[in-house]
Amino acid sequence: MTDVVVTGLGVVAPNGWGVAEYWEATLAGRSGLGPLTRFDSAGYRAHVAGEVNFTPEDHLPGRLLPQTDHMTRLALVAAEEALADAGADPAAMPEFSAGVVTAASAGGFAFGQKELQALWSRGPAYVSAYQAFAWFYPVNTGQISIRHGMRGPGSALVAEQAGGLDALAKGRRHVREGTALMLAGGVDGSLCPWSWLCLTRSGTVSPRREPHRAFLPFDAEASGGVPGEGGALLVLETPERAAERGQHRHYGRIAGYAATFDPRPGSGRPPGLRRAVETALADAGLGPSDIDVVFADASGVAERDRAEAEVLSAVFGPRGVPVTAPKTMTGRLLAGGAPLDVAAALLALRDGLVPPSVHIDRPAHPDLDLVRDRPRSAPLAAALVLARGHGGFNSALVLTR
Repeated sequence: MTDVVVTGLGVVAPNGWGVAEYWEATLAGRSGLGPLTRFDSAGYRAHVAGEVNFTPEDHLPGRLLPQTDHMTRLALVAAEEALADAGADPAAMPEFSAGVVTAASAGGFAFGQKELQALWSRGPAYVSAYQAFAWFYPVNTGQISIRHGMRGPGSALVAEQAGGLDALAKGRRHVREGTALMLAGGVDGSLCPWSWLCLTRSGTVSPRREPHRAFLPFDAEASGGVPGEGGALLVLETPERAAERGQHRHYGRIAGYAATFDPRPGSGRPPGLRRAVETALADAGLGPSDIDVVFADASGVAERDRAEAEVLSAVFGPRGVPVTAPKTMTGRLLAGGAPLDVAAALLALRDGLVPPSVHIDRPAHPDLDLVRDRPRSAPLAAALVLARGHGGFNSALVLTR
């Protein structure tokens, strides 16, 4: 099959704005989790989040601000960084030769809440016409496509946390089918009262108020995840197409991918995560011994962490591969979380450094070789990134240097 490589990265994360700042903070173990400031969380069950605060006027044209949700503004910034990093100008490429595929979990929830408040408090004349699309799942794909003249394949995927890997796989498929360049990944998050209520009622969000004790995946004191916002977008090309436009630097290759769905509860059948891992390895033409690091889904829910730990032990053997969860510094970013892990994995392959998982003081799974507190230097040639979405989605992506 045709090789598809990553030539550009764009990152917005609670602990770092841009690739360099994010990677520096991650290696240093600096967390972006803190008390929720976007609104008063006193009446809710959770109080800690991974926020990305910025002044949009400093980064985007004024005409875009009235028509975009906070999530979309972050996505536009990440897209610009990724394309600049790849040295690509889609508007100067042949028409229909560049496309966009993003993942989302809920769309522009905060924008929608604001307009609903206007409707009920002031009347329909005060609802923005931009509500028609600003809330919609594909809005990031659409706004990026319009801004950069990317009129090739365009789509959006909805599979919560797993959707970010699915978007990258779909981008790879488009490149293999002949599209010269695809921008793929996810930037997500919705920290507003409406979405916060939905998230906290899921029963998977930590109620703890101390940021350093709220999100503890694979720890004996795990109490749930912490929602955050942000993510990453990646430029995908074949090495040959990239070389034609003068780009010879690649972060790595998307070597394998698989997605599965869990059986219905009570069926007696095992979850689908292990099958996703093994199928992704087969797609990459690699065995378990070829994988040098795993970026775990790391839900922070004890039962789900146990299931993931058991799969990793079964596939790789007890303590058979280093496992890390840098999302302990950002929170779970919905559809943006897995692409951010992919960006971290590519940077880890580049630098030979496994980033740490922070604040995990009482590991609950002795069969996991969990990288904690500080980076681990190691020769890295291949990485596995895992993601699970609420409702039974499982995805696995293999990257090689």
